Amino acid sequence: MLCIRGLSCGYYDRQILWDINLEVSAKEIVGIIGPNGSGKTTLLRAVSRLLKPKGGSIHLDNKDIWQMKYRELAKKIAVVSQGSPEEALTVEEFVLLGRIPYFEGLQFLETNHDFEVAKECMTLTDVLRLKSRPIGQISGGERQLALIARALAQEPALLLLDEPTTYLDIAHQVGTLDLIRRFNRKIGLTVLMVLHDLNLASEYCDKLVLLSNGKVYKQGIPEEVLDYKTIEEVYKTVVVVEKNPISKKPYIILVSEEEKEKRKKK
Repeated sequence: MLCIRGLSCGYYDRQILWDINLEVSAKEIVGIIGPNGSGKTTLLRAVSRLLKPKGGSIHLDNKDIWQMKYRELAKKIAVVSQGSPEEALTVEEFVLLGRIPYFEGLQFLETNHDFEVAKECMTLTDVLRLKSRPIGQISGGERQLALIARALAQEPALLLLDEPTTYLDIAHQVGTLDLIRRFNRKIGLTVLMVLHDLNLASEYCDKLVLLSNGKVYKQGIPEEVLDYKTIEEVYKTVVVVEKNPISKKPYIILVSEEEKEKRKKK
């Protein structure tokens, strides 16, 4: 579905990404991981066409995204970013923004179908009960679900998420990623998301792309990417990697400086 070849990009005179090669197959959940400043969000911005590449290409369903009309692209890709939505809008008004790519000609108002799609997306994300509440008056977890509902209202084939679990407690982190995986399994939604938590990335992603200093350091299934040597080399910290006793996926255990000093003394 998504094919990135030789991608290089950055901001003004500062280059962030070098020679990125990546493929995302339909119905995959792919996680982008890496230390702060490694280029994760920059990669997502390039894929969503918010940032123009300095080199290389990005193709979606064999079409160069920069050759696609905005409306066509918006029907294919939806983005859930870290930005704060307009707080004065109600949840329903905000979710309905996802229907704008489907407006025809001089259409200014939503159709009955648009309202039906928005209602379905709010129901699936459990925010229908909040539809009349201003975005600024709901919790962070609820706001995250509203952001996902708006993205789903675009009826995309590819969903891009930039750190969807940031600022959420454990229950909301798991709930949000369970929801994303449910859509992936039920309707074949392809997902590309940036995650900081390596254990969440291991548990929920089919494939991981590890970035370091603006380049792809390693990519593959979690078991291939999340070994202790790779993590220590990229993140510059000591870890222990075990298997999750339930899922059998890699599980990263951090080692504090105090514990490292204790070990040295033994």
